[in-house]
Amino acid sequence: MTSDALKTPDSLSFEEAIRELEGIVRKLEAGGLELDRSIEYYTRGTALRTHCEKKLQEAKLKVEKIIASPGGAVLSTEPMEAE
Repeated sequence: MTSDALKTPDSLSFEEAIRELEGIVRKLEAGGLELDRSIEYYTRGTALRTHCEKKLQEAKLKVEKIIASPGGAVLSTEPMEAE
């Protein structure tokens, strides 16, 4: 695995996690891995997928909370609690 694989998924940016997840999917789809290695990749991939879904949900909440200022010219964001 790459050096990113040594990092916890939560410490990765969305883009880093997606790149690593794509690499894992390619390796699993190619086949030829030993069972233990496949399980290791699958476990890491599941953690990365969960992290990416969380990041996307956070982004969605931020976008939903974008509001126009009183003049309507400037946009700002307000943090929103995740449900």
